[in-house]
Amino acid sequence: MPLVDCTSDFDPDPIAGPIIVAGFEAPAASWSRPVHEHRKGQLVYAARGVVTCETGSGVFVIPAHSALWIPAGVSHSGGGSGGAECYCLFVEREWAQKMPSACCSVDVCALFEELLRHAARQSLALKDSGVERRLAEVIIDELTTAPTDYVSLPMPVDPRLRRIAEALVSNPSDKATATQWASRVGVGERTLCRLLHRETGMSFGRWRRQLHVLIGLRRLRAGQTVDTVAFELGYESASGFTAMFRKTVGKPPVRYLTDGYGAVAHTS
Repeated sequence: MPLVDCTSDFDPDPIAGPIIVAGFEAPAASWSRPVHEHRKGQLVYAARGVVTCETGSGVFVIPAHSALWIPAGVSHSGGGSGGAECYCLFVEREWAQKMPSACCSVDVCALFEELLRHAARQSLALKDSGVERRLAEVIIDELTTAPTDYVSLPMPVDPRLRRIAEALVSNPSDKATATQWASRVGVGERTLCRLLHRETGMSFGRWRRQLHVLIGLRRLRAGQTVDTVAFELGYESASGFTAMFRKTVGKPPVRYLTDGYGAVAHTS
């Protein structure tokens, strides 16, 4: 089926089937959806652009080629950048029993992305028999075995701070200081820092480090090397990225991932 407008009132709950896959595209401007919930579990995969999702436990940022799991019955709102493209996988409760009971990030491999795109081009709900059931089973197998983590990034609400946050999510290698960002959005640096701490509990530097950890983890799990990730995030060396990562989460990235959070390539 064709891509659905992100701002539409699409409701998967009345649709029968073990899983439902739908593709969504956003208008040119930024978009949002009010608070809602589903009786099915939901995976939100951002294929292009940046998608945000707010639940009672916080705000989750979903950069391109990343995904978020939202358990059934969890109230949430959504939004994102203009031109975003995302795919939503809705899963009946009995098919989602192996999934976490709390919202979490899910690392999506290239195969899983193509499965979602393929399923979205089929009928909206995959039937519980034949070829479509086998496709649904493969999708669920990929979903339930994909690495997950609970590293989240609190997003500010103030429009000026949100503008900064969305710009850094889109271009995490931007090295502008808090002073420079304050000038860009027309606010004093002290006001910016005070507002950011009030809304996220973090300083500007701490928030940006958390963003780099979040994006870095997803890229490392996708097979990129530490050197490549460090360069793409604006660090002059892998050791600089590793030092930041250790300061933020208490372990270097290789140790963090090999301690049960996935595998990582060491060299380019």
